Amino acid sequence: MAQGNNYGQSSNGVADESPNMLVYRKMEDVIARMQDEKNGIPIRTVKSFLSKIPSVFSGSDIVQWLTKNLSIEDPVEALHLGTLMAAHGYFFPISDHVLTLKDDGTFYRFQTPYFWPSNCWEPENTDYAVYLCKRTMQNKARLELADYEAESLARLQRAFARKWEFIFMQAEAQAKVDKKRDKIERKILDSQERAFWDVHRPVPGCVNTTEVDIKKSSRMRNPHKTRKSVYGLQNDIRSHSPTHTPVPETKPPTEDELHQEIKHWQMQLDRHRLKMSKVAESKEPGQQRVKRWGFGMDEALKDPVGREQFLKFLESEFSSENLRFWLAVEDLKKRPIREVPARVQEIWQEFLAPGAPSAINLDSKSYDKTTQNVKEPGRYTFEDAQEHIYKLMKSDSYPRFIRSSAYQELLQAKKKGRNIPIFPCHKNCTPTLRTSTNLL
Repeated sequence: MAQGNNYGQSSNGVADESPNMLVYRKMEDVIARMQDEKNGIPIRTVKSFLSKIPSVFSGSDIVQWLTKNLSIEDPVEALHLGTLMAAHGYFFPISDHVLTLKDDGTFYRFQTPYFWPSNCWEPENTDYAVYLCKRTMQNKARLELADYEAESLARLQRAFARKWEFIFMQAEAQAKVDKKRDKIERKILDSQERAFWDVHRPVPGCVNTTEVDIKKSSRMRNPHKTRKSVYGLQNDIRSHSPTHTPVPETKPPTEDELHQEIKHWQMQLDRHRLKMSKVAESKEPGQQRVKRWGFGMDEALKDPVGREQFLKFLESEFSSENLRFWLAVEDLKKRPIREVPARVQEIWQEFLAPGAPSAINLDSKSYDKTTQNVKEPGRYTFEDAQEHIYKLMKSDSYPRFIRSSAYQELLQAKKKGRNIPIFPCHKNCTPTLRTSTNLL
């Protein structure tokens, strides 16, 4: 695993003297010595209850090696140096996400050189989304998402809602490839990939060593860095040397070139919009799209077809007023301010007023708060009531929808390539719903 001292050289062979790269070179020289077969740290496979832990060493092994081979007299100084190297991801604990060194029997593992920081990694959020999504597909206790990772996944799902299906498919393909690997190899690679993201997306409260120092960058002649994706280069790079690439000198574009560039990107944007509109208007959702409705109620609600199917299921159970109220409040938040007071009264009369035709059930606290809010109508007048209804649907209606035979038949039909069965529409279904049913 050890590599030579050629890190920090640009593609033309000129050494990169940036402050970060100088530090990386020094650390990697030490790491290469640590991994030497004769004089390095002994790497072993440890037997634990019902399993084996491959390719590990203890924290005390690192501290002892540093004090012996780097002529460090104070063990505290050796511990500090080791912690800096761990924070940069050159080795990592296999039991948690906190990249620190402990002078005890805690097991550590070396990072593969592919993920070393000298490779100038700047991973995108889409890469992180693929990684987290892949983790949810692997039924291993050691790969379960931590709370902060689950929150990050939820945020990324909202941010990349339009292309989440592509992210999901990429994660699924990677998960299939991982399953074909040897069990021990897969365990090691999983831990190394996790450690890479612990460096670039650290646990809240931990130091992010990958953040750029603006003052140092301003003193560099060529501060531009090669942008790389975790699963492949984003730039066209002839050399695979893990280095910074200097910015080539370019002439300022002419006016005609600028117009051509603008025209080109405008065409790309129009094509993208056309593709997205076709996806949004798709009458036949694919298997992955239908499958996503089972990930959570938010997935079903943000998909027009999923939302329609959920609404038809509730119609069949005579309980559609909850979802119709939730959708009405969502629509209210997008209305022009001049239309808000009138729309607030309409929603109140339909769902909350005494004798309302589509009365919903609220707890006394939410109802009293909403009653007060209606006196001063605004876009968020029904916020408390909407939140109560959302929780009610999430805990009651949505699980029944996912367990229903109609949804299961819908999912199986897409797997076999048959037409989509439609949820039976209640006889009191509104004309709008009947029209949308025919569109499906």
